[in-house]
Amino acid sequence: MEKQVTIRAAQPADAGRLHEIYAPYVKKTAITFEYEIPSVEEFRGRLETVRKRYPYLAAEADGKLLGFAYAGPFKGRAAYDWAVETSIYVEETRKGQGIGRKLHDALEAALKEQGILNMNACIGCPPNGEDDEYLTMDSVRFHSRMGYRMVGEFYQCGYKFNRWYNMVWMEKQIGRHEEKQAPVKPFDAVWEALCEKYGMK
Repeated sequence: MEKQVTIRAAQPADAGRLHEIYAPYVKKTAITFEYEIPSVEEFRGRLETVRKRYPYLAAEADGKLLGFAYAGPFKGRAAYDWAVETSIYVEETRKGQGIGRKLHDALEAALKEQGILNMNACIGCPPNGEDDEYLTMDSVRFHSRMGYRMVGEFYQCGYKFNRWYNMVWMEKQIGRHEEKQAPVKPFDAVWEALCEKYGMK
């Protein structure tokens, strides 16, 4: 029997396995609008870049990684420091088993600990909300269940597999917006506290 899924900080050595999870999304879906599967080296570089400032988390059971979640800058300018863009990917065969929820909950906890206030998700969706073989409304439904609200929709802005897709932004506010806002803490500075609070490792 498989052990309980646990959440931990992803490490550069995990890049190969996380790349395996991500590659089918590029090759077979419009969930990501990326056309070409990045090399493992490029994927590792992305992971290392994220880890300098934000959480990059992995879900693991029986020593096998089953999914990952991370945050990145919403915009580059300093005024946007308290907002992030989030991403979650789960192994194809393990969808619908609560792994995405565990990753999201851990990511939200980490971001709150850092002092992040707004989680934003950029989500591809089929026109008119009609699922096709490359893209469904599942991600929109997932984020709605996680407490996100719809902010806006862009029409026919993504082209993949000879089809045009829409893109929506969804947002969840997770902290209090103050007149004198404390600066965001780096992820490394809050990781130990997270491990103690939430049993991460």
